Formats: sequence, C-alpha cells, structure tokens
Amino acid sequence: MGDWGWEYDPDAHHVIGDTPDLAFIAQLEERADELVRAAAALHLDGVNHQGRSVGLQEEILPGGMFQYLTVVRLERLYIVQVIAWPL
Repeated sequence: MGDWGWEYDPDAHHVIGDTPDLAFIAQLEERADELVRAAAALHLDGVNHQGRSVGLQEEILPGGMFQYLTVVRLERLYIVQVIAWPL
C-alpha cells in the first residue's frame, strides 16, 4: 500500500474537539482507513501522480458526517471537519 495514511488537519483537537460520541469517532476513523485503502489501490504510485486530486469530499455515517481532502501526491487523506449529530 505504500505510505498512504490519513490524519486530522490541522490536528485532532481542532477537528473533533470535545465530541462526546466516541463510538462515532471510532466509526469515522474506521471509514478513513477504508478510504485510504481505496485511494492506495486506485493510485498505485501516488507520489508520481500527474493529475489533479479529487477535492473536498463528504462521508455521511450514522451519528454524523465528515469532510476530507485526498492529496494523491502526498499519499494522504486529510480529515478537515467533523460534525456529530446531537445525541
């Protein structure tokens, strides 16, 4: 899979803050792992990618949603916003 990975941008505290629904955060991080595996399979040599990256995308999960940006040349998926539905 190369060096593909994901991270919160700029950091976890800024993106998820004090979200009380830890089950939702676990589900979000599991989905981020799946998205990284899919990106790695689609872009086998991401570092040398010549095209444009996809841009900002959204995932809706039970309990909330998140927005992420896939940067192919960096082989990274950046989670930039998390919104948990009220409990």
